[in-house]
Amino acid sequence: MPRELHDHFFREAKREGYRSRAAYKLIEIDDRRHLLKRGDAVLDCGAAPGSWLQVAADRVGPKGHVVGIDLKSIDPAGLPDHVHLVEGDLATMEARDLLSGIEAFDVVLSDMAPSTTGDRTIDHHGSVRLCHAVIDRCGEVLKPGGKIALKVLEGETYPALVERARQFFGNVKGFKPKASRDQSTEIYLIAEDFTGEPTRPQSAATSKPKPRGWGA
Repeated sequence: MPRELHDHFFREAKREGYRSRAAYKLIEIDDRRHLLKRGDAVLDCGAAPGSWLQVAADRVGPKGHVVGIDLKSIDPAGLPDHVHLVEGDLATMEARDLLSGIEAFDVVLSDMAPSTTGDRTIDHHGSVRLCHAVIDRCGEVLKPGGKIALKVLEGETYPALVERARQFFGNVKGFKPKASRDQSTEIYLIAEDFTGEPTRPQSAATSKPKPRGWGA
């Protein structure tokens, strides 16, 4: 992302009251794919500091239900009553604690990223592991026909992640929002029409990653 564009999103986030400019990534994703509907139940994984919670809460409305989970505590100040915060590890938390009293989610979001090392290969593999961790939980918490949007850092095992998602979702594509920095390898894996319970990931494929953008 050119610096002036980065500064634009930063300024807009401050002006509109979002906790970070990452809000505009979800806004663009949802404007393009229409993932969030009024009354939906949404799980936001890696929700701190809470900008995606703000966007999701606005788009599903007061009759919706938004749960944010993160290893870090999230400040509840200013969040509406239909947002529920959970502190803990997505991989080990009981499904009933994630669901927070509802039957299942319509949408699962993840803006999670690993603690970066500066080594793109290591960071890529850490990012993919987080995506698999989200997919692992879908059988317990995502409704049939449900949707996911997961941040992933592209690399050699990205095609294997896409193929795994295609085992359980009817429509899988990738998208890079304008609010992402140009030099960043992040892309969002968008999958819709959940069809069944995921299995644990198979060995990673060695095929070359496909270009960014729609049509992953």
